[in-house]
Amino acid sequence: MDRIVVVGAGQAGASLVARLRAKGFDGLITLLGEEPVPPYQRPPLSKAYLLGNMALERLFLRPESFYADQGITLRTDARVTGLDRSAKQVHLGDEVLPYDALALTTGSIPRHLPASIGGTLPGVYTVRGLADVDAMASEFREGARVVIVGGGYIGLEAAAVAAKRGLDVTVLEMAPRILARVAAAETAEAVHALHARHGVRILTETALAHIDGTERVTGVTLADGTALPADFVIVGIGIAPATDLAESAGLTLDNGIATDAQGRTSDPAIWAAGDCASFPWQGGRLRLESVQNAIDQAECVADNMLGAGRDYAPMPWFWSDQYDMKLQIAGLNAGYTRVVVREAPARSHWYFKDDSLISVDALGDPRAYMVGKRMIEQGITPDPAALADPASDLKALLQA
Repeated sequence: MDRIVVVGAGQAGASLVARLRAKGFDGLITLLGEEPVPPYQRPPLSKAYLLGNMALERLFLRPESFYADQGITLRTDARVTGLDRSAKQVHLGDEVLPYDALALTTGSIPRHLPASIGGTLPGVYTVRGLADVDAMASEFREGARVVIVGGGYIGLEAAAVAAKRGLDVTVLEMAPRILARVAAAETAEAVHALHARHGVRILTETALAHIDGTERVTGVTLADGTALPADFVIVGIGIAPATDLAESAGLTLDNGIATDAQGRTSDPAIWAAGDCASFPWQGGRLRLESVQNAIDQAECVADNMLGAGRDYAPMPWFWSDQYDMKLQIAGLNAGYTRVVVREAPARSHWYFKDDSLISVDALGDPRAYMVGKRMIEQGITPDPAALADPASDLKALLQA
């Protein structure tokens, strides 16, 4: 194997090519990215970068010189138009790039509101890439009115930044509560209260009928006929795996690009990692949208491209910064049957599936997060009553 091409220059792509070199691959590596900048961090976009507290260069995962120093050909502004699997070629318009092995790290794309309800009006934004945040930055003026559609992490992080910048903020959520897909009611209630203390209005069980305006956004109309004025709108209604290229090439899809446990797609010469990839997990398939997964899965795929034969075993963790609170999450809470609340010294929520600890949400409590993460990784389940007792020592529970 002499030539490896990686399509997608996000966190997963950057991690994969760096790992290939670190593991001794000395062939040609080409990393293709559609954006005009080197691979960069996405989480700070809706936080420190949008607040103006982080310069562009600090977003970059590595200095641009790293790729040249490592003999990695980084091509920005490179849009892949197709794959020829039989010839093992990547097409960039009229240009053809051959490969011996190919990795797809195409990431995910934000879901948009339809044009028929005003989703394409000037003044409607999503928060996914650098260009999105740069485009909306001038809208963050003190006193401006913003309506945020979606009460997930992206929408709530944008709401926190807007509130800190002195904007008038309203969040619309169709579900009975925020964070309905990803967190327990206890966590949702705590986060809702945090936003309320900062003056953010969160309207749950509230559907959007359409976005108002002709030349640009002037407001929104709700399903019950209520009209809300708005100077701009942020849409945070989730993301979808970027699978168009894989689909057009005839690769198997299943909630993303389907891979085996080692990261191979239905074509043994093509691999996938990151937000775009789903992999076998506990009798089903799992796709994780997180920085940590993008790094770990990409490094596992790089190892396997070089013959390691290692199944990917995720140890998920996530985080969300809102105001001065860091919400840290370890494990996956899918299928939980009970939540234990601990308040010592800060608040944390511990998810149990029957008699096993499977996840923890730590709200401004890094100690609870670290202990909970270790418990989950080591298969330790503490006594729920002791866990709920603020007088109990977490470290002792870990050692029990």
